Amino acid sequence: MHGRVKVKSTAQQEEEKRKEREKKLKLYITARDACFSKRKEGVLDDDALQLTQQLLSSNPDFATLWNYRREILMHMETVKNEDEMQKVYEAELSFLESCLKMNPKSYGSWHHRCWVSTRLPRPDWARELSLCDRCLSLDDRNFHCWDYRRMVVKMSGVPVDQELAFTDRLIGSNFSNYSSWHYRSTLLPLLHPESPDPPSPSGEPPRSSPPPSPQSHSHRVCEEQLLKEYELVRNAFFTDPNDQSAWFYYRWLLGRAEREEIISCVFVSREEERVAVAFSRPVNAQTVGLLLVLDGQLQRVEWRSVHPRFKHSPVWICDLPPGTISDIVNEHNLTVHWTEKHTHRDCALYTGRCESWCRDSATDQELFRSELSVEKTSVLQSELDSCNQLQELEPLNKWCLLTVILLMRALDPLGYEKETLAHFQTLKEVDPMRSAYYSDLCSKFMIENTILKMEYAEVRVFSIADKNLTTLCHLDQLLLVTHISLSSNQLEQLPPQFAMLQCLEVLEADNNKIEKLEGVYQLPKLEEVLLRNNKISTLADLQPLASCPKLKHLDLRGNPVTQTDNIEAELAELLPSVTHLLL
Repeated sequence: MHGRVKVKSTAQQEEEKRKEREKKLKLYITARDACFSKRKEGVLDDDALQLTQQLLSSNPDFATLWNYRREILMHMETVKNEDEMQKVYEAELSFLESCLKMNPKSYGSWHHRCWVSTRLPRPDWARELSLCDRCLSLDDRNFHCWDYRRMVVKMSGVPVDQELAFTDRLIGSNFSNYSSWHYRSTLLPLLHPESPDPPSPSGEPPRSSPPPSPQSHSHRVCEEQLLKEYELVRNAFFTDPNDQSAWFYYRWLLGRAEREEIISCVFVSREEERVAVAFSRPVNAQTVGLLLVLDGQLQRVEWRSVHPRFKHSPVWICDLPPGTISDIVNEHNLTVHWTEKHTHRDCALYTGRCESWCRDSATDQELFRSELSVEKTSVLQSELDSCNQLQELEPLNKWCLLTVILLMRALDPLGYEKETLAHFQTLKEVDPMRSAYYSDLCSKFMIENTILKMEYAEVRVFSIADKNLTTLCHLDQLLLVTHISLSSNQLEQLPPQFAMLQCLEVLEADNNKIEKLEGVYQLPKLEEVLLRNNKISTLADLQPLASCPKLKHLDLRGNPVTQTDNIEAELAELLPSVTHLLL
């Protein structure tokens, strides 16, 4: 037995480790409490700085200690000269590097490094850029480092073409570097901006979006550079079709700017003495400067969104003072001013007319902000041909299928409708986990196609029955619709946005899965609601209907609520205006 090393049991080893951990914890807590005590007493000396360093070395994500450390450093600035502070901050940067080695994605360490670098009397930006290069070589998706790099580039004035070359190197070594693709999308518009639109033949300025900020993704890239980018990104997804990074960047390349911000529609009703205004984007009418002028006189009106849940909405309404426009023998001229955007829209209510409207005559391309759109159809067609070639090689690749759908919609949404539906069905089969997303996106596209088929000046009926819809969208485009048919779909609710249908008189929504009617709210013209074979189960679910003053006809057959005791009497109390009830 002599000369043999005694092997400790596992229990003994665990006990020793436990004691060691307790010892370290006690030391940490003692140092932490001492640090808090010093801060409370306002101590801002070298000892306090050393104490915070001791703690942050083991736990670099202790935000309070970084804050205390900055307080100490700012105090030092008041008592030391520039050369002394240069040495202090250089030492701070060295300490931060040790923290980043422990945790390369430490929020606190990167934030503090940014703070130190901006206060350094003589910063060495080349050194900081080199540090970013090293960190990104270890982890090219370290978004903390990417944020810091953008700050360094901005402060040091690194040329844009040099940063673009940097993304070339990273993407060349790893096509899956999503951060590099994203960074590239912020650099290209700066280095290769699209030329401004030439003036129209009439001499009027072209209708276009306002100039975007330098980092805005709505800022377009010149076509010559786009063609080069298409080639680069095609190489990426032909090399690895299943990697999503290049596909996302590709969709950005083919994207376009937002629509011009305008008042898209003004509707006025003589009977309700109400004005409804639709915008090209959700706004808060109470803060954007919305003014109503009637027959040359500014009106004191209170604008409200169509539903209490909305502070921002594309549709806003107001009530005119009683008697203002009710006399049918008088003609009235209205102007709605959007002062924030220096734009307005006029609307005339002629003699003998009960209502009137004026809406934007947007083209198909302008009406819906297609995710993929460029000026020349030939470019889009070429890209579609390339994706179709890849699809032949990879028929079940979801990224390729989705991109083909988006390209088809940019080229001809109505002409490619049949192919689009078939591709969506394939997507649901190859990517069942995202089936609900594809169903909602397909619903969105079908609604857009139906709106594009409508003749707004004459037809105010919107029918999209039996299309497997799972969601409703673009309801602000249906402000003037009087009759909507949503029957035989997969809808589970009529959302708050449904309240934008301010002219709606008849709602058909039989044979869905509807449980909630939240959006059927204060629709002033609604007279008939057909909800046969849905899933409305309680009287409370029907409460929104009580806010519709003209409701006369209600069909609830096939809903669980019809089995409720004394339902007919309950409904008579809840909806006294209903004269024709089917249960």
